[in-house]
Amino acid sequence: MRFFAGLDIGSCTTKAVVINEDAEITGSYVCRSGIDYLKSAKEALSKAVKDISDNDVAFIVSTGYGRHNISFASACKTEIACHAKGAFASVPRAMTIVDIGGQDNKIIRLDELGRRTDFKMNRKCAAGTGAFIEEIANRIEIPLDSLDKFARKAKTHFKINSYCTVFASTEILAHVRAGISREELARGVLEAVADRVIEMIPFKGPVLMCGGVVTYFPFIADILSNRISGEVIVPRMPQLTGAYGAALFARDFGTS
Repeated sequence: MRFFAGLDIGSCTTKAVVINEDAEITGSYVCRSGIDYLKSAKEALSKAVKDISDNDVAFIVSTGYGRHNISFASACKTEIACHAKGAFASVPRAMTIVDIGGQDNKIIRLDELGRRTDFKMNRKCAAGTGAFIEEIANRIEIPLDSLDKFARKAKTHFKINSYCTVFASTEILAHVRAGISREELARGVLEAVADRVIEMIPFKGPVLMCGGVVTYFPFIADILSNRISGEVIVPRMPQLTGAYGAALFARDFGTS
């Protein structure tokens, strides 16, 4: 049995997925990317491989922000291609993919055969990304692993008007002085993320959400579901979608 690996080196986290010849995931791992992408990729792969010998990994594909830094990868593919392939393998339907990452957002449209028909990336600033959530969470002194729980307890809808992360942080302080509860502020942060996504492209058909943000803050999927028409799908391991797609490309290359 041969195995194939995909490495998604994002600006915040590095994800590794190992699959067998039947495209079944045999191991995965997520770690912080830090400033040494090569080191993070080696760590993630070694943890994902588990009991498999390194010699049994026939092909490795890297993707994501730091994909070109991975010298031991056999090939590299763009995150657009890998997220599309991983998402369609999980849900083989025409759909719109929404990937909310640490520093950018990606929206990809696929037809019924999994072919990309459109895509858009938001890289102008960190508004509506994981970095935005982390900054505001620090301001309102809510641990990141508790933010989703706080947001679900909010009884009213609260809107953050500022687009810029810096200005939003200042706006939040004014709302704190005005006595807005932390629960309302937490929900406002996640609502703002949904706002930024919806503004990127007109939505149609089923939407598949992936990436680290929806993994750690699943309430965002509920918010988006209430804001758009059509089904919102969250795959079983949304943060690994890109790495899984990279592993599928590795299998394609390694068996061709």
